[in-house]
Parts: sequence; structure tokens; C-alpha cells
Amino acid sequence: MVDKVSKEVRSYNMSRIRSKDTKPEILVRSYLFSKGLRFRKNDKRYPGSPDIVLPKYKTMVFVHGCFWHLHDGCKYARIPKSNVEYWEKKLYRNRERDEHNQKELEKMGWRVITVWECELKKDKREHTLEELYVKITSKH
Repeated sequence: MVDKVSKEVRSYNMSRIRSKDTKPEILVRSYLFSKGLRFRKNDKRYPGSPDIVLPKYKTMVFVHGCFWHLHDGCKYARIPKSNVEYWEKKLYRNRERDEHNQKELEKMGWRVITVWECELKKDKREHTLEELYVKITSKH
């Protein structure tokens, strides 16, 4: 299948995709900060460089894009129709790495919470953020 845009346009589009400080991440961080929580962000000392590290609550939060991390059962998590072999390998490798990093963090005694991009869409955002705050601040 041929790409619908030129190689240069595709390259530019892909270059605009960030691995940290994404809009969903900023949204979650802003909410948690407004609730009085203090945290570290993208801490490279831990497996997977968690998006949000809350040492006081021994909790780490990952904000995942549904496409990039293949969110199960989500309409945004689909393999592109072009270059299928490349994308399958890349996206499944991302998912496996996420699972491995989560297990490592849990072995270290951290609670790991994943927030999905689709859970931050306007219709679900408020509920998702409130639920996240409760999960973080409640005892295990």
C-alpha cells in the first residue's frame, strides 16, 4: 500500500511526535499538581523512565498513547496498513518492554498506574483524573 503523503511530509509528521511532555502527560501532571501532589517527571533512574514519580506515595504513573503502546480493545490501537511487518514488530516490542518495566518496578516495591490516552478524551477526562488521584492517595 502506498503512503498518502510524500516522504518529506511523513518525515516531518513523525518528527513532531514527542516521547515526553506530550499533551496527555501535561494534562495529568497539571491536574495532580493542582491537587497538591508533588512529583518528579521522566525519572531516568527507574526502568521505563516513568512519566510521573510520586515518592511519598511509592507510586509511578505512566501516561501511554493508545497507538504507541497497543492499548487492548481500544479503537486507537491499530496496526497501520502500510509497512505492517515493521509496525507490528515495533509496537509489540513497545508493549513487551512496558510489561517488563512494570514488573521490575513492582519488584522494587513501587505501585504502577497506567493512564491511557483514550481515557483522557473530553467525555472521560474528569472521571479518569479523579480516579487517578484517589488511587494515588489511598493506601494499597
